[in-house]
Amino acid sequence: MPREKYDGPILEIDKLSISFFTRLREIPAVMDFSVAVKPGEAVGLVGESGCGKSTVALGVMQDLGKNGRVVGGSIKFKGRDLSEMNDEELRDIRGSEIAMIYQEPMASLNPAMRIGRQLMEVPMIHQGASEKEAFERALQVVTDVKLPDPARILQAYPHQLSGGQQQRIVIAMALMSEPSLLILDEPTTALDVTVEASIVELVKDLGRKYGTSMLFISHNLGLVLETCDRICVMYSGEAVERGSIADVFDEMQHPYTQALFRSIPLPGANKNDRPLIAIPGNFPLPHERPDGCNFGPRCDYFEKGRCDQGSIPMFDVPGNERHATRCVRFQEIDWQAPPQVADKKEKGEIGRVVLKIENLKKYYEVAANAIFGGGDKKVVKANETLTFEARESETLAIVGESGCGKSTFAKVLMGLETATEGTITLDNKNIEDIPIEQRDTKTIADVQMVFQNPFDTLNPSMTVGRQIIRALEIFGIGESERDRQQRMLKLLDLVKLPREFAGRMPRQLSGGQKQRVGIARAFAGDARIVVADEPVSALDVSVQAAVTDLLMEIQREQKTTLLFISHDLSIVRYLSDRVMVMYLGHVVELGTTDQVFAPPYHPYTEALLSAVPIADTRVKKKHIVLEGDIPSAMNPPPGCPFQTRCRWKSQVPGNLCEVEVPPMRTLDAGHQVKCHLSDEQLAEMEPVIEIAAQ
Repeated sequence: MPREKYDGPILEIDKLSISFFTRLREIPAVMDFSVAVKPGEAVGLVGESGCGKSTVALGVMQDLGKNGRVVGGSIKFKGRDLSEMNDEELRDIRGSEIAMIYQEPMASLNPAMRIGRQLMEVPMIHQGASEKEAFERALQVVTDVKLPDPARILQAYPHQLSGGQQQRIVIAMALMSEPSLLILDEPTTALDVTVEASIVELVKDLGRKYGTSMLFISHNLGLVLETCDRICVMYSGEAVERGSIADVFDEMQHPYTQALFRSIPLPGANKNDRPLIAIPGNFPLPHERPDGCNFGPRCDYFEKGRCDQGSIPMFDVPGNERHATRCVRFQEIDWQAPPQVADKKEKGEIGRVVLKIENLKKYYEVAANAIFGGGDKKVVKANETLTFEARESETLAIVGESGCGKSTFAKVLMGLETATEGTITLDNKNIEDIPIEQRDTKTIADVQMVFQNPFDTLNPSMTVGRQIIRALEIFGIGESERDRQQRMLKLLDLVKLPREFAGRMPRQLSGGQKQRVGIARAFAGDARIVVADEPVSALDVSVQAAVTDLLMEIQREQKTTLLFISHDLSIVRYLSDRVMVMYLGHVVELGTTDQVFAPPYHPYTEALLSAVPIADTRVKKKHIVLEGDIPSAMNPPPGCPFQTRCRWKSQVPGNLCEVEVPPMRTLDAGHQVKCHLSDEQLAEMEPVIEIAAQ
């Protein structure tokens, strides 16, 4: 049944306060929070983890659990106060008028039910549709979210789809009843940049097609720039700045917004000349918030006697009633002043070759019928003839989408797997076929790893100090327990953690602090090579800046070789010396950072660069969205591994791309590209990212 048109704000949150009640105390999670979403508008809600973004979303869904309560203000949907509705009215609205998409798609899908059935439930429950109508609607929506072969997808179970496909199904499910308001809570965090780009594109298209209003929760300012009309910045439970994208990005009026932008690697940031500026101090816990401005203790503009008094309201920015800030000094601050940059860093001299990899292959054999065994054996070619070298004091970034073989290579290097073919030489010693249990202590200490998720790599029942000392014992470092104790304290100094943290348990540390302990442990044995596997992707942007800075500083002191595995090209551009781009087990491009980030590109690198969201309104990007998903490594396409998704394929005569793997060729100054395009065609490529003059 068609809904009546509503002209006022779809969602109006006014002076909202939400608290959680424990046996000991009331913990305020959100205070004095106001935001409105108009029909057809997308509003971005940004801030670090723990600032209350998701609590606001759960407040809108009226799903705060037993302990959570709205203690002040109101949430109105189409003019009606949600807190005054009974359970039945809320049930009618949830899922049909207000839909929510969560961060983890599998949490929203029933693993034991076919996709089609799950989608059909929505119109059958909410709109009383017949089975035939519901099936047609499901088919239509799966086509809308651009999934291949919709009829087959409806018959599939969730585990048979990739992460990006699962997220599209969740979006399809949310759109089945054409909701007036769609809440997206970090919907692309777990996805690759290319998949993220296509999902963002999809959400924008569907917003236009269905006229849906959106509340987009994210900590990625670049994504918010690309998807939203207006933005609200949150810090420690409060909105600190609200305005249009242009207002907040180009004429920010709050010190926290400014500090956030200075801690993300925008084009032009450089690890030596223009390093990122991490926000000093730590995020306050909800029951330890300071008096006055919550950001005060970390703010460059803090003034005693003014910024620490009473509660600070939102002020309208003069001349722009839609731009507001929670800062008492906003009219006195020179927002255009350049940042006080710390000393320029001296770049470490890149030394001799420490690691040499030649024609490395890693194949896995799996049964074609993996569940029951038997059947033919199939080969998964995880790494296909990797050849490169890494030098002392160098940062070599390895980039590519999930499934391209980055982590498999890391496992072979660490000795957790052995190579199928080819050689890995570490300081003139071959280690490709020595598993970790047979490696000598020095080799183990020399090649260390910092993992993606700091939560999984620490022993929860051991103090921080003990975990580092344990690594020192394994590496055979220190004459006595006292020696090791001293070395452990020095390592805590090295990663800029207070020495008293030695007695703390991992659960008492924040994500960024845990990652620092992981780094201290990796450097405990004076590692020659550190493999950093997405070391900052689980951390907030302000913590990312501090952790990347720390890695660079330790590298300068210890002359470590850093292999930085990542899919975040902004950070790669900021801190790497050379970049290696991988696709489906192959190295498709290799060169210095400047060579890889400027044309000519491998067509895959071009698409990767186009997919990166950049939080800068001056940046103009070429728009390239890759069609289809990455092929399976068990069943790779013939010829060039990228040919099924390449927009340049038609430029190559005949069907060369489909029959022959291109040779790796050197263009100039060591820049290597694995592509059939001619030198002339490569030379005609245009830059993907351009910065418009102000």
